[in-house]
Amino acid sequence: MNSRVTMGFAVLLLIGAVIAGYWGLVLSRPSPAPTAIPLAQAPAASVAAPVVQTVDDSLRQPVLVLVHDLAPNTPLTAADLTLERVKVAPAGSFNKIEDGVGRSALRALAAGTWLSESSFDAGGSLARMIRPHERALAVAVDEVIGAGGQLSPGDYVDVMLFLPQDASNADKSAQLVIPALRLLSVGELLGPTVDGQAAGNRELSSDERLKLEQRRSSARTVVLAVPEQMLSRLMLATQSGILRLAVRSAEEKNLQRYWAGDNDLVARLDSTNRNLLHFNQLTLSTAPKPPTVASAARAPRGIEIIRGNQVTQQTP
Repeated sequence: MNSRVTMGFAVLLLIGAVIAGYWGLVLSRPSPAPTAIPLAQAPAASVAAPVVQTVDDSLRQPVLVLVHDLAPNTPLTAADLTLERVKVAPAGSFNKIEDGVGRSALRALAAGTWLSESSFDAGGSLARMIRPHERALAVAVDEVIGAGGQLSPGDYVDVMLFLPQDASNADKSAQLVIPALRLLSVGELLGPTVDGQAAGNRELSSDERLKLEQRRSSARTVVLAVPEQMLSRLMLATQSGILRLAVRSAEEKNLQRYWAGDNDLVARLDSTNRNLLHFNQLTLSTAPKPPTVASAARAPRGIEIIRGNQVTQQTP
């Protein structure tokens, strides 16, 4: 055999031996032992989620909620109601199905509404925004009267009155008629009810609120919450002269005091202490008025004495 062929064959055998030896070493190594999971930790991972879920459910409270839309004066059945568990239950909400079965509301209620005693109270939106000693009175406004169109429900305003000079009023005057009246609505935009719910017992969508906000600046009427004893004064003022609504600072926290049950806010801020005023009493002038022609004509005349053909006047 040729020497070169023999040498090449030997090289091939050497390479094959090296490869075979390498694979032998690889296959002879022991496989790594699987990592042991501590028995104390394995059950904890599987049990942690149910434990947290159980604790979370125990902290939730049941709230009675409408399943379907409810038409006015329609008695509720058990099929119309369900209990939802929430972390914070709304104040005054029912927590049992029996609390709502057989009851009917005087207004339409939407599905998803949580039920309370106020859900079945009589009255519309404005009637549920005031207390028994108050009255809701609408006042016509424009951009000037309404503080440049910047009024919002919940603001507190002073009602100012300007009296022009005319036949019934000898002097011009400007005065504060009633201080610190709460705005219930501006145009179609309503504030919250006395129990903190949205007017109409539903929350407005973002699009609905945006449309109402856009129309707020051009509103032509506002509704004020007026104490009953001052209702006649405001009514007289609206017909006597020119009104202005002066907005009070939010730092006075009058709205917070109202929700806290402060019923005497307006009475304490009012210094005039008047209940019913005549038009002439609204002027602040104290100067005596000059006698009119009519009063001069009513001055006492002398007594006419006739003696024969002589007539004389004698003043008593």
